[in-house]
Amino acid sequence: MIDFSKLRKSFGYALMGLSYSLKENQNIQIHIIIGILVLLLGIFFGLTRYELFAVGLLVVLVMSAEMINTAIEEVVDLLVNEHRLEAKIAKDVSAGMVLLVSIFAFIVGLFIFLPHILTVLHII
Repeated sequence: MIDFSKLRKSFGYALMGLSYSLKENQNIQIHIIIGILVLLLGIFFGLTRYELFAVGLLVVLVMSAEMINTAIEEVVDLLVNEHRLEAKIAKDVSAGMVLLVSIFAFIVGLFIFLPHILTVLHII
């Protein structure tokens, strides 16, 4: 049986985590601003609903990677007080994940946007 009290608390904790990320993490704030701009540009360039969905999905993917990176960094900082190679590796790898996802999102964004941009500029 579903315990709706526990479920409500779980959603509350998730919303607190999301709120913390949005308020305290500069990188997520930057990703949100860029994501909103990209979606507005998608509307301006007349992207199809599937293209807009893909762009929105990529924005959420990048933000999710950044949130995972933040969680890893916070746990490492909690557990390790001194400079240790393993802590550096964990933080660097999680930051690398964000970079990899961001590069992928950028490349996919180019594939989606470029034909629309070239059409508006009357190049194709």
